[in-house]
Amino acid sequence: MIMICRTKQQLREALENKRKQKPGLTTGFVPTMGYLHEGHASLIRRSVAECDLTVLSIFVNPLQFGPNEDFDRYPRDEQRDLALAEASGADIAFLPTVEEMYPTKPLTSITVDVVTDRLCGASRPGHFDGVGVVVSKLFNLVQPQRAYFGMKDAQQVAVIRRMTDDLDMPIKIVPCDIVREPDGLALSSRNVYLSAEERSQALVLSQSLAKAKSIGETAGKTVQGLIDEVSNHIRESQLADIDYVELLAYPNLTPLAPNQLLLETPGELLLAVAVKFGRTRLIDNRILSFSEVTIDV
Repeated sequence: MIMICRTKQQLREALENKRKQKPGLTTGFVPTMGYLHEGHASLIRRSVAECDLTVLSIFVNPLQFGPNEDFDRYPRDEQRDLALAEASGADIAFLPTVEEMYPTKPLTSITVDVVTDRLCGASRPGHFDGVGVVVSKLFNLVQPQRAYFGMKDAQQVAVIRRMTDDLDMPIKIVPCDIVREPDGLALSSRNVYLSAEERSQALVLSQSLAKAKSIGETAGKTVQGLIDEVSNHIRESQLADIDYVELLAYPNLTPLAPNQLLLETPGELLLAVAVKFGRTRLIDNRILSFSEVTIDV
């Protein structure tokens, strides 16, 4: 049965007891904001497969929400979350309140430059500062050897990897593949907000990303050319309101020259999109590589 901890002290004591019982055990950690779905379950199952102990946190972090964002209406369902977490094999669930996590207003900030300059870092100012604070606090509390994050938020993965590297945190960040619905829509806790028509039109995101590889392999295709074609395909959905469509070097998230030929661009590239359907902002992405492609002349 999963152990539930609601205070930092309860969590520390539970971890101490587990580690006394089995010295040297490896701890895997899955931080979430709750309203769990199969994507979260896949992270838990991977941690269970690779670690002796798996800790899950469920905490909707106010520091990473802007003043006009959906903190108050973010979906929550504790009993459903705990049932899924237990079924997936988690050993400990940490469910603190905001007051427990932040008994006083934090005066310490964690800012990761460069990798937060674009994408959600640009359109949601302060978002990743809030992520940095809460993830650092959770890492200090859990002290895991491995932490699991979904690649649906590829920028978040890049930010946390850079933070742990820069601060010499002894934690391996494990990026995990995006989990999708059978029709291609990336699983997200925010999908519950979508009307039937919005959800249907949101399929344009995964469809656009799926076409990107073949588009980019076209002789003479440039960075801007790929961005334009993906953007135009998304705009075919009448309800789509594009926040951004960007193609960046990954994982540093550095921009590419618009006229750069994709077939001459080495390394991994992140094609990332953020689009609103009604009041719901969805993100999706795909990692691409074109440098190994050869053209027969």
